[in-house]
Amino acid sequence: MRYELKKAWVPHRVCHIAHHHRLRIALFIIGILLSTISLVTTYPVESWSSEADPSNHSLSVEWGGHVRGRASVSWPDDESALGSLETGPYYDGSGEFRLKNKVFFGDWGYFETHYEAILSGGDTRRTAKSLAQLYPGLFTGPAGPPNDDLRVMGLTGVLDEDDDYILYHRLDRFSLTVQPEWGTIRIGRQVITWGNGLLFNPMDLFNPFAPTDVERDYKVGDDMVTTQFRVDRTGDFQLLYVPRRDPAGHDVARDESSLAGKWHFAAGTTEFDLMGARHYQDYVLGLGSTGFLGDAAWRMDATWTFLNEESNEGGFLSLVANMDYSWGWLGKNMYGLIEFYFNGLGNDDYSEALADPDIIERLERGEIYTIGRTYLAGQVQMELHPLFNAYLGVISSLADPSGIFQPRAIWDIDQDVQVTFGGNIYYGGTGTEYGGFEIPGTSFLSTPSNSAFLWLTYFF
Repeated sequence: MRYELKKAWVPHRVCHIAHHHRLRIALFIIGILLSTISLVTTYPVESWSSEADPSNHSLSVEWGGHVRGRASVSWPDDESALGSLETGPYYDGSGEFRLKNKVFFGDWGYFETHYEAILSGGDTRRTAKSLAQLYPGLFTGPAGPPNDDLRVMGLTGVLDEDDDYILYHRLDRFSLTVQPEWGTIRIGRQVITWGNGLLFNPMDLFNPFAPTDVERDYKVGDDMVTTQFRVDRTGDFQLLYVPRRDPAGHDVARDESSLAGKWHFAAGTTEFDLMGARHYQDYVLGLGSTGFLGDAAWRMDATWTFLNEESNEGGFLSLVANMDYSWGWLGKNMYGLIEFYFNGLGNDDYSEALADPDIIERLERGEIYTIGRTYLAGQVQMELHPLFNAYLGVISSLADPSGIFQPRAIWDIDQDVQVTFGGNIYYGGTGTEYGGFEIPGTSFLSTPSNSAFLWLTYFF
């Protein structure tokens, strides 16, 4: 479940100047990259493959990507903000093109880029635009591209948009990886995932997936510096720095940035993670562990966040624990998982939760996607055919109860062509998190829309 909230206001002139400054930097870097690719592709180079000799010091290039079309239909509740303007069904669609490139510099490193162009629009965007015009202090309008205003590099540009659609393009990966003998260093736009949660992941502070996301091919990239190295043969250590800009002055600021480290080690068949971070103005400590119980795998993560002095609370606990298992049934391969999540910052009085600045701040940053406290989730997968898999997922708030059913299927109709179809079905009475509760200061209910979707993807 996603919540759209009003962002902080930034002076237009400051943003305008900063945007053009970062755009010049980005174009300069892109020019260097394109020149490098041009040089590499002009002269004969060895095509990359998994069997290439790692001691070979010649340049090599790897290309890939996909084209994906999405269609969806949704039915907003009549008491929701969208439903108050126009009853359903709402028809929406999008097209996505992603081009991936890696330039390998022998065995010492590589440069990676992902370019994407996306066209999306439909009834939901048009109605959300109308809502933002009618209630400018309450609704933010239609969802746009990932916002680079607070990132170091501005690598996103809107090509065209109106009330019905938006067309934008961006570099979602743009990083140099160096591989010395002692470890790995990566600089630029990239992704990192920490933690052992399968649907909820409190230890993953940096662009986590929403628990309801069924499309998890790519996380949104962030500008950061990461390094990884071995520690006395007992495990490995990861260190990262995510610089971010201050919304007002637009300079890189310590209170907007993140610095974190994680030590991963094993004791017998059990593995552990210890994490420490300064994330924005908060300090976060984390402990994670994974192991086996018979043929099943279990995982558990816990974090404690020390909130800054401006908060009304001293800190809060987040916890996730899960178990998954594979088996055979009726001659079919089966897989299942169950996961419990506790959000110590949450509030089961949902209208009151949306007035809590600590919750609002983390919703805006995309760190949490629920506002209650306790959840139980599960998923079952059946391989009906090696090329056809069916899934049924459920996420339930234990306080209500309310939740979401997510049936879907993936059909590989060809070696490079895949079809995905399914739906999102919400349940719960009025006053529950997923059934709908009153948005403070309005007569609208925060009610997610039931929906169905169909995706067609071609990989190259």
